[in-house]
Amino acid sequence: MSNIVAIVGRPNVGKSTLFNRLTESRKAIVDEQSGVTRDRHYGFAEWGGKKFSVIDTGGYVRGSEDVFEEEIRKQVEMAIEEATVILLVTDVEIGITDLDDTVAGLLRKSKKKVLLVVNKVDNNERISQSAEFYKFGLGEPFCISSINGSGTGELLDALIKEFPRDHVDPYEGLPKFAIVGQPNVGKSSLLNMLTGEDRSIVTPVAGTTRDSIHQRYSKYGHDFLLVDTAGLRRKAKVREDVEFYSVLRSVRSIEESDVCLFMIDAEKGLLAQDLAIFHLIEVNKKGVVIIVNKWDLIEKDTSSSKDYEEYIKKKIAPFNDVPIIFTSVLTKQRVHKTLEIAVQVYKNKQQHIPTSQLNKILLPIIENKPPPALKGKTVKIKYITQLPGRNPNFGFFCSNPQYVSESYRRFLENNLRQHFDFSGIPISIIMRNKDKGDDE
Repeated sequence: MSNIVAIVGRPNVGKSTLFNRLTESRKAIVDEQSGVTRDRHYGFAEWGGKKFSVIDTGGYVRGSEDVFEEEIRKQVEMAIEEATVILLVTDVEIGITDLDDTVAGLLRKSKKKVLLVVNKVDNNERISQSAEFYKFGLGEPFCISSINGSGTGELLDALIKEFPRDHVDPYEGLPKFAIVGQPNVGKSSLLNMLTGEDRSIVTPVAGTTRDSIHQRYSKYGHDFLLVDTAGLRRKAKVREDVEFYSVLRSVRSIEESDVCLFMIDAEKGLLAQDLAIFHLIEVNKKGVVIIVNKWDLIEKDTSSSKDYEEYIKKKIAPFNDVPIIFTSVLTKQRVHKTLEIAVQVYKNKQQHIPTSQLNKILLPIIENKPPPALKGKTVKIKYITQLPGRNPNFGFFCSNPQYVSESYRRFLENNLRQHFDFSGIPISIIMRNKDKGDDE
């Protein structure tokens, strides 16, 4: 059982600032603009030797013109259902509003343990002003300032007393699969379809997902973590500060993932920004599966998947040993196939080839086609071994490693891929001096 704390309240009361304070991070986006947090956002915290999950939710609203209002409200209600303890955050500067009353009423009906938090209390006068919140009937309010941290220690002391047992991190050791791509290519729809719930908000508006959303997937013999990320745009189009931070969250999700499910729009093709995202995956040495979404709109035309696959591989060369899946999230076409392929790519990333097998296969190939001499210097490769590490790196021990050309490195990589399954995995060829052990 996990101890889960949900932070709820109307917009702009400081929920995300409190989330960042409790998790000692900057995971949740904080902005003066109302409605910045739209999805449930998860983090982890520890206090008094107890670990627990924290959920930051979008501001609870009713009757606004915001296209996201209904979706945000559903997200808040789902977070309340998941939570062990709920923190109702209010704002002492504004006082009680009708929306505060609505949220408090919702929480009283939930029968969950609720701690009332009055935020922005940073002087004695505001402590006295907080007395009006007793009206909610949710017990004594905890007066805090989430910006400077005052009062959060007392809040945390009370919070952990409500936990029945120590927290068990449900994500520890799980493979992480990040769903990445440009805005509005279907990332959130894919996550919702796979998990069977509205885990991410889906609207026709590009950029709906601003934070990275985590969801455990444990079905059909699989067990891993799915991460839905904010869409990555070109820098020139990142005009809002909040969108800039969303891009940072997506970059961080790629860095922390094992395999990226890289989605592109079949109608738009592989654009310059798509190639930039692919390059980001490659330089971070992450596994990758390319998902061509909305393929149902293309199949009606004469374009075949084989031609389209060749088009993609030319664009992403030289690293083009990548699985490409043609899907339609809308019609559920080959969607679950993407998970099977992603799991296989993860296994490819974990494999370690014995040194004896590498040398038995590759040395005769190298002997038949040795590295060409450069500046009168010959290169003699003596043996090969897979180096320790999280990513497949191969050390080729040789004389004069600095004279091995880039084209010959690609020749070695192609032969590695031909004989061993590293589909979807960037691999590194490291030339080492056979005597000194120097890398080149």
